[in-house]
Amino acid sequence: MFEGFGKDLRHALRSLRRSPGFTLAAVAALALGIGANTAIFSVVNAVLLEPLGINDADRVVLFVTTSPEGSTTTLSPAEFQHFQRQTSVEHAAAYSPGVVNYTGGGFPEQLRSARVTSEFFRCFRAPLAVGRSFTAAEDLPGAAPSVILSRSLWVGRFESDPAVIGRSMSIGGEPHEIVGVLGDFGLEAFGDSAQVFLPFPLEPGAADQTHYFYGVGRLAEGTSLAQANASVAASKQQYLDRFPGVLGENGGLGVEAIRDVLVQDARGSLAVLSGAVGLVLLIACGNVAHLLLARATGREREVALRTALGGSRRRIARQLLTESVVLSVLGGALGCVLGTAGIRALLAINTAGLPRIGDGGSLVDLDWRVLAFTLAISILTGLLFGSLPAWQTSRADLTTMLKESGGRTGSGFRHRRARAVMVVSEVALALVLLVGSALLIRTAAALQRVDPGFDVERTVTLSTSLAEPRFHTSEAVERLIRHGAEQLRALPGVEQASATCCVPLLGGYGLPFTIVGRPVADGPFHGGGAWTTISPGYFEVFRMAIVRGRTLTERDDGAAPPAVWINETMARRFWPDADPIGQRLVIGRGVAREFETEPEREIVGVVADTRAYLAMDPQPSMYIPQAQLPDAVNALNVPLTPLAWVVRTRTAPGPLAPAIQEELRKTTGLPVTDVQVMTEVVQSATSRQRFNMWLMTVFAGAALLLAAIGIYGLLAYSVEQRTHEIGVRVALGADAMQVRQMVVREGMRLALAGVAIGIAAAFALARSIAGFLYGVGAWDPVAFTVVPLVLIAVALIAVWLPARRASRVDPIVALRYE
Repeated sequence: MFEGFGKDLRHALRSLRRSPGFTLAAVAALALGIGANTAIFSVVNAVLLEPLGINDADRVVLFVTTSPEGSTTTLSPAEFQHFQRQTSVEHAAAYSPGVVNYTGGGFPEQLRSARVTSEFFRCFRAPLAVGRSFTAAEDLPGAAPSVILSRSLWVGRFESDPAVIGRSMSIGGEPHEIVGVLGDFGLEAFGDSAQVFLPFPLEPGAADQTHYFYGVGRLAEGTSLAQANASVAASKQQYLDRFPGVLGENGGLGVEAIRDVLVQDARGSLAVLSGAVGLVLLIACGNVAHLLLARATGREREVALRTALGGSRRRIARQLLTESVVLSVLGGALGCVLGTAGIRALLAINTAGLPRIGDGGSLVDLDWRVLAFTLAISILTGLLFGSLPAWQTSRADLTTMLKESGGRTGSGFRHRRARAVMVVSEVALALVLLVGSALLIRTAAALQRVDPGFDVERTVTLSTSLAEPRFHTSEAVERLIRHGAEQLRALPGVEQASATCCVPLLGGYGLPFTIVGRPVADGPFHGGGAWTTISPGYFEVFRMAIVRGRTLTERDDGAAPPAVWINETMARRFWPDADPIGQRLVIGRGVAREFETEPEREIVGVVADTRAYLAMDPQPSMYIPQAQLPDAVNALNVPLTPLAWVVRTRTAPGPLAPAIQEELRKTTGLPVTDVQVMTEVVQSATSRQRFNMWLMTVFAGAALLLAAIGIYGLLAYSVEQRTHEIGVRVALGADAMQVRQMVVREGMRLALAGVAIGIAAAFALARSIAGFLYGVGAWDPVAFTVVPLVLIAVALIAVWLPARRASRVDPIVALRYE
């Protein structure tokens, strides 16, 4: 058996070496199709298939609140403590990522941190290199400050010294006792690995409904995810008995597998791209099948003679299949290299916000899964595109083959139907990809035209962690901001400077509110909206228009009457027929004890709408002066979110950013990080759409090229086979125009049939990717008009070349042609 396979393999290699033009064309087409599939599978492998690096990760779940709009992964203390009481999960732990300032004998630097409750390390079964984990006593307010180091920090800063346990480490201006060092463990499920872990004290029996951290747990022994969800859902009424109405209408509680939460945003995009590369591969297979059919037709005399001399049809078919598999493996090897290199190059430019791929796609590697996938798909495609020629050759009548192979007139027609079907299929598949690409291009263009509601040009943002006790009062934070902004405004090239908790397009907070003097019809609040703390100059930095009322000034300090600014959407929704200026709001009171001192605030201005997400309509928004924030709320906010500085420059901000960063570092005495130009923030907000668009455009372009080559190849071969017939027609009086029209009609009939089928299939595709579109309908008339016309034009060029060649046939030469 193996000896026979070896002979077939050697024969296939010799045969392919004797036809370099055919071999190169086939390998190139396959490399394109298999390379595209390898590229996408490399990303799928990194995002969806690679282990999470957590022991028994399939049993780790994230606690969520649910609603008809979807699930929310952030929790309130009250919700988390309810999950702690569930028997379907164990080792329930709270987790809050952030940054802290570390003073280690020099200028303070910023470290990635995680505040966790004591069960966190047991939940993830995280190993300890030395020391201990947190105790239950450290989950309570008032416990002595302690810290657990990551292994990387221990090795890099403390030289792996086990005697570090018990030492003091200054974090956030306070001494923390080092109680442990983690072993090899990374929080890849939550983004960058934390360098230090701090206790996360929570008040027992908390009624706090503020969502600001994550909750994780491990499914109890013998409990499935479905059973845990059923158990948690059944406990909903217990929670509502204690906190009526807090979950909202049709809201609930649940658990989700941590992997599903991590990749849920990427799964849909990868599914669409996987389908697209599958179509490219089918088109490539069709092209190679064309080549093999033509090659098989040209070898009919050889096959007929071998059969007549006693050769087994099965053996001959096996040899033909072996050739096709060798071609596919060669194409797969080249495609594997090109696909992996191509996707790494693209991800180095645009990671599309995909999880688990590392910086610039560094974790997208050529591992055994990718190699196994490429090998499997290479063999399968070889069998797919080689089966038709092998089957037809093995089924053909020997007498007919001997007769037809003696001349070329008849042999051109026997396989034409199969090749015509392939061409129609290629055109249809190419049109489907082109329509999908056109829809995504129009989506990306629509997002580029979206007005975010603020001016992003010449604006830069930086961040500073204020997670220190000295910044627990609003006045201390505002004093720091005022001094820092003054110093920045004095820098050459700086026009305006301010600070905020939340930069537009980079996330933020939301809080409910009540309107003073207006009865509440349903629930404890009138509504909710985005909640942003700002300082003087904020509206001017982003050039946000004040539609009514006044702007924020230095006079809006802690001694001034409490004020609030709202956006136009909130004004229209809650005061449709009245002027909101002068109305009063109470924000967040009743959500958490920190907001119990929240005062009534007068609406003093209405600001133009801004977008939290470019693809989402503006939502109600409230802007609060940082100087007027209750100290309890400020103390809650400071550890959670670094202070964001926002600066408008008179020239391009990039060259000025280092000077701005250094000035803030000197002025505040604190680390200043996360320097971003706002134009880059906007680009990042559309990175996933642009990533999808570029890949789909590349795939669609490849499909268009392959389809054009397929049409050209079929007609060129047909013209060659029909040279004698064309010569007879010319000899009987047909002119060059008639010959050209004959060939063009033949080719365009196939192209138009493919376009018709493709349009019907493209409608189905458009419905499936409707969730990825913005500013364009799934049945966009532009895409469904322009794309078919472009494809028809390309097809016309592809058929015109063989038609032009046919019209120049010399009848004398053609009548001698065999």
